[in-house]
Amino acid sequence: MAAEGGGKEMNEIKTQFTTREGVYKLLTHSEYSRPNRVPFNSQGSNPVKVSFVNVNDQSGNGDRICFNVGRELYFYIYKGVRKAADLSKPIDKRIYKGTQPTCHDFNPLTATAESVSLLVGFSAGQVQLIDPIKKETSKLFNEERLIDKSRVTCVRWVPGSESLFLVAHSSGSLYLYNVEHTCGTTPPHYQLLKQGDGYAVHTCKSKSARNPLLRWTVGEGALNEFSFSPDGKFLACASQDGFLRVFGFDAAELHGTMKSYFGGLLCVCWSPDGRYIVAGGEDDLVTVWSFSDCRVIARGHGHKSWVSVVAFDHCTTSVEDSDPPAEFSGSDEEFHEQIHFGGGRDRANSSQSHLSKRNSTDGRPVSVTYRFGSVGQDTQLCLWDLTEDILFPHLPLSRTRTHTNVMSATSPPPTGAATTNTTTAAAATTTTTTTTTTTTPTTNPPGTNGNNTVSSSSGNSGAPANSLPAPLPRSNSLPHSSGPAGGSTTPNSHTSSSKGSSIIDSTFIATGVSKFATLSLHDTRKERHEKDHKRNHSMGHISSKSSDKLNQLSSAARTAKADAAKTLGTLLCPRMEEIPLLEPLVCKKIAHERLTVLIFLEDCLVTACQEGFICTWARPGKVGLLSSQNPANSPSGTVV
Repeated sequence: MAAEGGGKEMNEIKTQFTTREGVYKLLTHSEYSRPNRVPFNSQGSNPVKVSFVNVNDQSGNGDRICFNVGRELYFYIYKGVRKAADLSKPIDKRIYKGTQPTCHDFNPLTATAESVSLLVGFSAGQVQLIDPIKKETSKLFNEERLIDKSRVTCVRWVPGSESLFLVAHSSGSLYLYNVEHTCGTTPPHYQLLKQGDGYAVHTCKSKSARNPLLRWTVGEGALNEFSFSPDGKFLACASQDGFLRVFGFDAAELHGTMKSYFGGLLCVCWSPDGRYIVAGGEDDLVTVWSFSDCRVIARGHGHKSWVSVVAFDHCTTSVEDSDPPAEFSGSDEEFHEQIHFGGGRDRANSSQSHLSKRNSTDGRPVSVTYRFGSVGQDTQLCLWDLTEDILFPHLPLSRTRTHTNVMSATSPPPTGAATTNTTTAAAATTTTTTTTTTTTPTTNPPGTNGNNTVSSSSGNSGAPANSLPAPLPRSNSLPHSSGPAGGSTTPNSHTSSSKGSSIIDSTFIATGVSKFATLSLHDTRKERHEKDHKRNHSMGHISSKSSDKLNQLSSAARTAKADAAKTLGTLLCPRMEEIPLLEPLVCKKIAHERLTVLIFLEDCLVTACQEGFICTWARPGKVGLLSSQNPANSPSGTVV
């Protein structure tokens, strides 16, 4: 259940929790923080972030951790579940004046026991390349702030490259750098390279090689986070305008888009196989987006405030294909149409990282379970399971099952009716059960092309989509109706540009039945939801010293609401009742301050809060030496 009990029970900080794999335990002696272990006063500070790298140390203890707290940056040997953390001996510690570190990233290709390359972004817009093992500062990029004066929101090495890296700013711009090039002494001049819906790419005009190599302008407002696909070919961007945009990185082409239910998107991540993207943000939801179909396939509700981090658990995620994965749509020539930036770049060749497509005649995985997690400003950790009944709602399971559809007691809004942007629609009480199946034709979303068409999953494009029974939900999902009679408010049809043929996709709406054992009652969720949404970031709680500011805020709110109304009910942003709603397997309060980090490692998961405490949670059966040497590390907290 998303919440259990009330009062003191709900406010208690959990030190362990249980999933189907077993018990995850907080290892208190593995906590990393500032050496004095004093909680950091986080008012006005940038989020605490954590980065890991393995230096292939022969001693078998090659993990290294970097984290920022306020103006300070720390670099330690990470001992994980093996030994207690020794905070008295950081490998490197740096204190900055006039600016604060906001994000960082290691280059795994160049990491050795003697040297690592660490990029650090700052609140004033600069990016620093340092080697914390050698305690050296190699270079400072955008030193004079001639490229961008706004805060660095995300920095990443380009996968497979030892010299290229990408930097996002709160200005909404994204810059490609080469560590071998300088930034110049004058502001860069740009030339338009490519332009599309909601983005533009410019090259830097210069007689000699200089940074930045490229400037991407993406959406409106800050670009909060970006993430490369596992094979490094695609780039997912989460922006403050509420849009997820997915690009082919080398060709700088828009592959697909998605819109949040309301508010900005703050975080984004890819599934280990590159088939799905999860995003979270100011709508308190986690949204699952299909890369091949370019559509939202599910939303998850469990957080009470903004979602700050989403991450897939590659160790628990299980995908077994009946056939070897095939390369995703598009020819080799298309993927090799890339701009040569210098510095060379090799593709990541992990067997897990190939983007693959599922053809209706190729069968489907024997078993599919994606595990992902999220943390938010509500100090809660949520774990989610995404299973085949959500991923493939139109395919039958191995055994015959009764197909029923739980309909909402409250009728959906009529076509064209005004809709308020609140997630209370997700909490509508379900009381009536009918045996029916719905089929809705669908269209390519903006930014996609003919290559992204999806054939009917029944294996026979001529057969009606509703001729197959849909499975019962086996995951923690809430089934929903397909909307008002007569179909969706927007005609949705997939068309194929090849040979002039037209393929109608089967229903995009999950019509499962029966509540999962962990689901809470609808009326309980509705009451909790209404109470939870009385938050400080709502318009009613904004205080202003002048009526002008209030007028500006009101105008901005009206504009945002009007923009949201245009996309609500379309493939960009389906209504809450049009897609499955996931409930978290685990939803626990684990900190006193907002959570800013969630990283899944082989034997543990790592979280961090704004107070500057980085916590290690041992996976079931992975407590190891630390537990036997330090009995206090097996907390006596209630298993819930």
